[in-house]
Amino acid sequence: MKTSGFAATDANMPLQPFSFERREPRANDVAIDILYCGVCHTDLHMTRNDWGGSIYPMVPGHEIVGRVSAIGSAVSRFKVGDPVAVGTIIDSCMQCDQCRRNEEQMCRKGVTLTYNGQDRVTGDITYGGYSSHIVVREEFVLRVPDGLDLARAAPLLCAGITTYSPLRNWNVGPGSRVGVVGLGGLGHLAVKFASALGAHVTVLTRSEGKADTARQLGADDVLLSTSAEQMASAAFAFDVIIDTVPYEHDLGPYLDLLDADGTLVIAGSLVDTPAFSNLRLIGARRRIAGTPSGGIRQTQEMLDFCARKAILPECEMIAIGDIGKAFERLERGDVRYRFVIDMASLPADQAA
Repeated sequence: MKTSGFAATDANMPLQPFSFERREPRANDVAIDILYCGVCHTDLHMTRNDWGGSIYPMVPGHEIVGRVSAIGSAVSRFKVGDPVAVGTIIDSCMQCDQCRRNEEQMCRKGVTLTYNGQDRVTGDITYGGYSSHIVVREEFVLRVPDGLDLARAAPLLCAGITTYSPLRNWNVGPGSRVGVVGLGGLGHLAVKFASALGAHVTVLTRSEGKADTARQLGADDVLLSTSAEQMASAAFAFDVIIDTVPYEHDLGPYLDLLDADGTLVIAGSLVDTPAFSNLRLIGARRRIAGTPSGGIRQTQEMLDFCARKAILPECEMIAIGDIGKAFERLERGDVRYRFVIDMASLPADQAA
């Protein structure tokens, strides 16, 4: 299947138009015409090989919304024309204990990433959603529920599930006291989700100017993390804190804000964390946890929840030709709160 997209050819070059062949659908595959693709900070890191292991050419994109264009002979859950979505993984072993628990994102044998991964059958490198089409195993295709705006839903497939999952896994609900550190692509969705789940939500930020926006998104309170007085007054104030900050920072001050048995969940940082005193953990039986996105069942639950509660990310629509500028703005934090590529903007001579 001839497919057009944009790809990085090495770590130092801007993304360029790129044509390639998608496989024909297998019996259990769904072929999808991509309508929209979110721009994740991971895309920027991967194209620049910031974490090592990047394979070129690379077609990024793992926040995908589209419509079914064809199905394999064994597919039963989807039909041509259905609105569907694809997230960060497109396959797993489906046999290990984690996969059987619907936690495919923690597959013991390793997941197949939507891009920069390896097809489990052919061994080919996977290409992502900055493209016109994609072919995905049925079990890893998600249904977009009625009422969810296709043009704004794409960031839910990574930023959304990455923040929804820990809120559900740590049983956030009415009466819960939730802190959200950072108000970017992940943080603004964490605020919306926690509020919709009935929690009392506080945004922790270094910027006083974000207070009004935080409340508009659903926060009940705003805590200025640069104020020693405000931080001291919030000691033992939270049951769960979702930390979405994507760079190295000190966790110690946030641990002091957790109540007994509270949990600080790291959702945004893939870098080293400065050392802190274990007394902060031991004294109140606090925990530091990580969250690796969510499984397919939980991701579908999140999409359905968003449709019921009218939750959508705040997005800025861009053309694929502007992805270089979008990456530059993403790097300096100049986006509120998520870029989404309209794949109809692929040049006519690039459309497959």
